[in-house]
Amino acid sequence: MTFNSWQFLLFYTIVALLYFILPKRTKWIMLLIASYYFYMCYQAELVFLIFGTTLISWLTSSVIERSDKKAVRRVCLTVTLVICLGVLFFYKYFNFLSGSVAGLITLFGGSVTPFELDLLLPVGVSFYTFQTLSYVIDVYRGDIKCERNFFFYALFVSFFPQLVAGPIERPGNLIPQLKEPKGWNSRDALVGAKYMAVGFFKKVAVADLLSSHVAAVYNSPEDAGALAVIIATALFAVQIYCDFSGYTDIATGAARIMGIRLMKNFDHPYTAVTIKEFWSRWHISLSSWFKDYLYFPLGGSRCKRWRHLFNLMVVFLVSGLWHGAAWTYVIWGALHGLYQIVGVLTIKKRNELLDAIGIGKDSLAVRIFRRAAVFILVSFAWIFFRAGSIGDAFYLVSRLFSGWGVGISDQLSMMGLDLTEALLSVLSIATLILIDRMEKEDTAIGENSACLTSRGAFIYYVWMIMLAWAILLAKGEGSTFIYFQF
Repeated sequence: MTFNSWQFLLFYTIVALLYFILPKRTKWIMLLIASYYFYMCYQAELVFLIFGTTLISWLTSSVIERSDKKAVRRVCLTVTLVICLGVLFFYKYFNFLSGSVAGLITLFGGSVTPFELDLLLPVGVSFYTFQTLSYVIDVYRGDIKCERNFFFYALFVSFFPQLVAGPIERPGNLIPQLKEPKGWNSRDALVGAKYMAVGFFKKVAVADLLSSHVAAVYNSPEDAGALAVIIATALFAVQIYCDFSGYTDIATGAARIMGIRLMKNFDHPYTAVTIKEFWSRWHISLSSWFKDYLYFPLGGSRCKRWRHLFNLMVVFLVSGLWHGAAWTYVIWGALHGLYQIVGVLTIKKRNELLDAIGIGKDSLAVRIFRRAAVFILVSFAWIFFRAGSIGDAFYLVSRLFSGWGVGISDQLSMMGLDLTEALLSVLSIATLILIDRMEKEDTAIGENSACLTSRGAFIYYVWMIMLAWAILLAKGEGSTFIYFQF
């Protein structure tokens, strides 16, 4: 039951109606039942994993808060980390580790067959595992109080809008909202509906539209020329943004209609002028999670230079592994770690160079150049993220240098980019710019304006365009979201 399906729209309509009809004291019960039903529509046989993880983290956090013995508290925290991360490791990384060890043995002349299990990856396991860990760690640090009602906590872990692909919520933000449900609010309903409409558009009219052109190159790299690799990679940068931020918009909107505000997960990441800024705008809930629970405990930047750079690389290597059990993701994370390290080592020299030639670092020309550089670096790393294997990834990179002999028309043809498809792609991407403009105009009008000013007319005009494209380009049952696999 993906967000971009009629089944979800029916499910959500029923849930929202019940939420506003039921008495305040029973709303959370309905949400808990609905959330577990939502999860079981994906993998009913693995529901015991999310329930078990929830129960163990709640029990250990209860002991942590009540005990004044440091040893007991540490043991409880360790037990939670071992069990929760152990479940994540077993289902997501066991076969990867087994295959990697077997490959390493073979590399040194040995002969061994990797021992692999037929495992079904639990949907959303990386997301709800990190959510439970943040809760236990916050209780251990004394940042929050332990939730006495297990079922409220279970709702926090399983809340259906953000269960499968985030954002990774913090208990201090979400639990109080679930415990104090709001009644109908027309402003929240309007804002929520707009979020959902934008999310559906990003997914259906942009991400799904571009996916076939990207797949044509990445699924058959041997047929791709340099231009095809460049176009497909740039399109994938847009596809994955619209796919993932589209999910987040739908999740945020679905929660907002019910008066629940989820944290912001994207903030125009491709407008960043540094890689560091990119990560403060992309998947913000994950970036902030790693910062608070890994980067700062390692020492952050308040340490020797070599240790600071080491901490950066560790965080991005772990981030790569979090995204998937494959060396392509590790290399993707390592590239971003390398980008960050180079940025730290060269920032002083770069600023001195700009001062020497008399150009301000905040000038328009410099900002345009930096945005283009960041997009190119991020897109280059996306090659490893999207490629089916390390071999495919390096082959695609090699084609950037050796694949210029292939005719332009042949490359566009193998991508399925005829005139009609190219025009649809360009117009759909251009509409994203109108959506950003719409958001700025909507903010300028204010919350209580009831009249259709010229700005208001522009907003509704863009909405009509957006919805028209979504209806025009919708083709049958919606495809799954990319981040469901993580």
